[in-house]
Amino acid sequence: MKLLKVDTLEEARKKLHSAVQWSLLDTEEITIQSSIDRVLAQDIYSPCMVPEFPRSTVDGYAVIAKDTMGASDSLPVFLDIVEEIEIGYPSTHVLKSGQCAYVPTGGMVPEGADAMVMVEYSELFDEVKVAIYSTVSSGSNIISIGEDRKEGQLMLKKGTLVRAQEVGTLASVGIETVKVYKMPTLTIISTGDELVGLKDQAKLGQIHDINTYAIESMATKQGFKVKQTYVLKDEEELLQKAVSQAMEDSDIVVVSGGSSQGKKDITAKVLNELSQPGVFTHGIALKPGKPTILGVDDKSKTILIGLPGHPAAALIVFQLIVVWLKETFEERPKNIQVLAKMETNVASAPGRLTCQLVKLIQSNGAYIARPILGKSGLMSTLTESDGYIFIDQNHEGLNVGEMVYVHLL
Repeated sequence: MKLLKVDTLEEARKKLHSAVQWSLLDTEEITIQSSIDRVLAQDIYSPCMVPEFPRSTVDGYAVIAKDTMGASDSLPVFLDIVEEIEIGYPSTHVLKSGQCAYVPTGGMVPEGADAMVMVEYSELFDEVKVAIYSTVSSGSNIISIGEDRKEGQLMLKKGTLVRAQEVGTLASVGIETVKVYKMPTLTIISTGDELVGLKDQAKLGQIHDINTYAIESMATKQGFKVKQTYVLKDEEELLQKAVSQAMEDSDIVVVSGGSSQGKKDITAKVLNELSQPGVFTHGIALKPGKPTILGVDDKSKTILIGLPGHPAAALIVFQLIVVWLKETFEERPKNIQVLAKMETNVASAPGRLTCQLVKLIQSNGAYIARPILGKSGLMSTLTESDGYIFIDQNHEGLNVGEMVYVHLL
């Protein structure tokens, strides 16, 4: 049997990135309501001050802070009410010493005032006079002009993943549309004579298709648009037809299974025959994930990925290769890492990078990483895991108590 000539994960990533000589991600202009979970393709600067006027954060009275000096429950300060400002309307007065104005939460603080007294610390004596029972300092309970955003200030960086809070930030300055990266299109092909659909009864020796559903779910969550999915027998002609069709309308074609060197492992052969320059990586020094295939077709501008058939390995490699490539083109920060302490010793085979699944446990305000042991064909290892850690190819494992960075799944 021909052995795989493997690349390190870093080498494989560099080869893939340099092989993609076209723009993987086009851009489009969409409304901010549609931008949730999309990635910004531009830096966004504030077109105005936020807020554009001094705003009260409480219901109460706008005052000159010095006028309240010494005010207390037993010795209130009396001020003249010169105005009651309605929410959404500007003030018409300039406060002078000894004067105040009623302002609701979010209302405009009048010129001359530099603090707000909460209504709970006041007592209205008549329509034009109020007693103040609390001393306040300048700036109390007021958001000043531009305190949230300055005009021209960088609000959101290119590569930002838009969440609800980013949508709110954009709305706060009146931005209606943003430029985002288009979602890369993806076709998923699962191969294997043993695979049956979810509605089919799995006979002895058969299994329900896992990878199509798991990869599609991860791809959708990570911002890919899945164009088509196939579940095929291990027949070269069927795979050739599916890959050829997928290359016509997908940015990325992912084939799960048939990526090793067995008699029915035809993925590398098919992908290489249908593409130019073709397959450049067949094997990564990674556990799990060694029989990974990477290639490109310059004519159709398609990226070709062969994933291991084992579900855990397939999902891990998809995360480490396909998601990584998308995030790299988006100039987006990579996945979140959490610092944790190893709960037990864990061994690894030297010579290849080990991707060890772990469960995170909170203890005394810190995280403990518990290794989830099991073969890469077991889905239970993934469902029990919160993330993974890397064990360097030159190490034989990690010791209990060692600090590690956990990459969240």
